[in-house]
Amino acid sequence: MDKNTVTGLVLIVAIIIGFGMFNSKQAAKYDKEKRTQDSIARVKEIAQRQEQQIADSLNNFTADTLQTNLSSDSVFQAAVQKQEEFYTIENDLLKITLTNIGGRIYSAELKGFTTYSKKPLMLFNGKDNDFSFEFDANQTNILTSKLAFEPSGETQIIMSSNDTLVQLPLRLAMGNGYIEYVYKMRPNSYIVDLDVHFVNLKEYIDPRQTNFGLLWIMNSPQQEKGFSNENNYTELAYRFPNETSIEKLSGRNKEKSENIPVKINWIAYKQQFFSAILINKNNFDGAEMSFRTYNEKNIDGMIKWFRTYTTVPYSSAEAGQSYAFSFYLGTNHYNTLKSYDMDFEKLVPLSWIGIDGLINKYIIIPVFNFFENFISNYGIIILILTILIKLVIFPFTRKSYVSMAKMRLLKPEIDKIAAKYPKKEDAMKKQQETMMLYKKNGASMFGGCLPMLLQFPILIAMFRFFPSSFELRQKAFLWADDLSGYDSVLDLPFNIPFYGDHVSLFALLMAISMFFYTKITMSSQSQSQNSMPGMKFMSLYFMPIMMLCFCNNFSSGLSYYYLLSNIITIGQMWFIRKYIVKDEDLLKKMQEHAKQPVKKSKFQLKLEEMQRQQQLQQKNRKKR
Repeated sequence: MDKNTVTGLVLIVAIIIGFGMFNSKQAAKYDKEKRTQDSIARVKEIAQRQEQQIADSLNNFTADTLQTNLSSDSVFQAAVQKQEEFYTIENDLLKITLTNIGGRIYSAELKGFTTYSKKPLMLFNGKDNDFSFEFDANQTNILTSKLAFEPSGETQIIMSSNDTLVQLPLRLAMGNGYIEYVYKMRPNSYIVDLDVHFVNLKEYIDPRQTNFGLLWIMNSPQQEKGFSNENNYTELAYRFPNETSIEKLSGRNKEKSENIPVKINWIAYKQQFFSAILINKNNFDGAEMSFRTYNEKNIDGMIKWFRTYTTVPYSSAEAGQSYAFSFYLGTNHYNTLKSYDMDFEKLVPLSWIGIDGLINKYIIIPVFNFFENFISNYGIIILILTILIKLVIFPFTRKSYVSMAKMRLLKPEIDKIAAKYPKKEDAMKKQQETMMLYKKNGASMFGGCLPMLLQFPILIAMFRFFPSSFELRQKAFLWADDLSGYDSVLDLPFNIPFYGDHVSLFALLMAISMFFYTKITMSSQSQSQNSMPGMKFMSLYFMPIMMLCFCNNFSSGLSYYYLLSNIITIGQMWFIRKYIVKDEDLLKKMQEHAKQPVKKSKFQLKLEEMQRQQQLQQKNRKKR
């Protein structure tokens, strides 16, 4: 057993042991959380009972149905029969409309923003949204969203510059007890606090009940240009307590559901550039979450339907119990989300492979925000950002070009080696002599790949940054009216599969620039580097066409960046070849390098050993 084999076995054992230890810790943590959840059975029981009611319609459980089930002397009769009324509470950023039916937020309008069609931006709006507590009272299933609350004090509250806090209480009377919602709003904040008080409900609530159900439903309307792109970024997310990462139910699915049996700190219904987040300061006792995607042509202009059912603890032995909830109803602007110090910024999809997220957070976003303080044209900002990135990675571009140029200059020698060893059984000799040629001249067949690989995280960072950058929303440049959505110079009367029903000029120009960039790169390489079957076709034709189809419905800001990146790289390669790395100068350096003694690498020594073994086997076969 050689050294490498032993090392491999040791690493495998170490990985298995490490994974086992990590897994055991996670399992212990999971079990601990699970044991503390005495209400999980209740979650599943009630959720299953309600699923049939609300799966096909949000309003199957109507006020009329509830009234039919109530006895004539029920404390809820008066609350069922009242007419709907609306109240408003607002600050400089947000205006929320409350309804007395359910005491819930009926709509949330974000000030200073409009939809792509120039309508007021409503995060959600209408009766098809729900926020309701569920409990059993005298063998009747009660949903608070079907009962009328009464306001206390003013019902039209606009925060002034002198206010530090405004609030609107809404109360549902229940005999000698009541349920009270107190909505609170502070200046310059997207947070709406909701304090819930259950007071003296012992004689009305089933004494066996140990928790209240909490149902939150929201219809997410289309706000941006292009259903498909916005739908991909409209998703459900949540965070576990004391965790810095978040979990997501990907919006690319048509529908998805998930049962979480452990505590959750907050739940987010995320749109592409705006979010509604429900926070429980004492955490939710698990949750059943799901979403469904609407048909693109639905008449109501909706994208997704979100639903969460969870529970909060309740004890009939206590006269009063209070719960502290909060809603974040605001933008997905990275720095704004981060300012609330609850990991909301993790909702912005900046990372895919890890390092790209660090590049976005610590380099791209700060630089981008710096330039927007001085420049109002975001197309110019993207141009400056692209130039800076290309200047930073210029040494890698230069190194890649030098490596390709060396391979091109060595092509005549490589052809001679190929002619010298035409037989298949001489492949090992040909490989060995070729490697020796590379080593002697200071060249490497992979030398051009490594610098390109080092640039890959930046490429991915840009891919994640532009479609999710709130700063680009509704910012126009040249023919593009919104850099966060696709640009269209021609709307087609039909839909082309994988392409769309329009022509994006930025995407088209990007694909053309990619074609010429690939063509120039190939001309700089030796024939042996691009002679693999189908490789030339894939690189030169298929990849530009694929990127054209992909970017046609994507962010025009991203296509514009890729276009600039290709053009600048072509210019850099021309500049390097004409003024920095001339073929005749490079050839002289290679010839001088070839005069120096060559130290064989371990790989070369192994190749020679393999060749000797191969020759020995051939001699043995001839003797037989």
